[in-house]
Amino acid sequence: MFRSALRALTVFGVMAAAPALAPALAAGDHTQGPAALPHAHFHFEGVFGTFDRASAQRGFQVYKEVCSACHSMRLLSYRHLLELGLSEAEVRAIAATVTVNDGPNDEGQMFERPGRLSDRFRSPFPNEAAARAANNGAAPPDLSVISKAREEGPHYLHALLTGYADPPAGMAMGDGMNYNRYFPGNQIAMSAPLREEGQVEYADGTKATVEQMALDVTNFLQWAAEPEMEARKRMGVKWVLFLTILGGLAYATKRKIWANVPH
Repeated sequence: MFRSALRALTVFGVMAAAPALAPALAAGDHTQGPAALPHAHFHFEGVFGTFDRASAQRGFQVYKEVCSACHSMRLLSYRHLLELGLSEAEVRAIAATVTVNDGPNDEGQMFERPGRLSDRFRSPFPNEAAARAANNGAAPPDLSVISKAREEGPHYLHALLTGYADPPAGMAMGDGMNYNRYFPGNQIAMSAPLREEGQVEYADGTKATVEQMALDVTNFLQWAAEPEMEARKRMGVKWVLFLTILGGLAYATKRKIWANVPH
């Protein structure tokens, strides 16, 4: 059922992109299908996989400095960053960089204040219409659970961020569209968000190549979509061990009880 839901979301995304692709398709261009996704290595994969928190923290920096200009993460609050390994002082400082509309106050007036730990991540646009107007008619999706809403989520996101290139000869591009070898239809309204090395400056000295930034922000988005993953895996391992021991005891008990029963 869960896999079916993911497929439905993917189909919905393709359908949403269809109007923007229509001019190019009507022109009779040679639109290609999306290329096979390259599979990057992620530390969180596998039964015993865990999040690379250093990478995810760098990924949050990429989101904050690059992606947050267009994409919201309305399901996350600043306090959630504490679970990512940031200190309370660091998170309070991050939250305080945004201005939040609050109120009414005692005089019945709305007012602005610095962000707090309990506040949701600030959205870059007041509503969807404003988001569409600022982005060539395509509203940037919320990234809170984007890694779970796409088939092969983290691999798709990493591929998408590194898949921008010049369109092949003979391919007609729609107005304002960008070529991406991994996007369905190969045309996407979003321009390449990660353009060049050093676009962000990592505090830990890691070299910020396009590939590194793509890996880091994908790690962050996977953590944001499934922050309970590590606890779930630990619980799963404990249950497997418990059931294995229980099964062994049940079998030994059965052998003991039936040992002296004549056949």
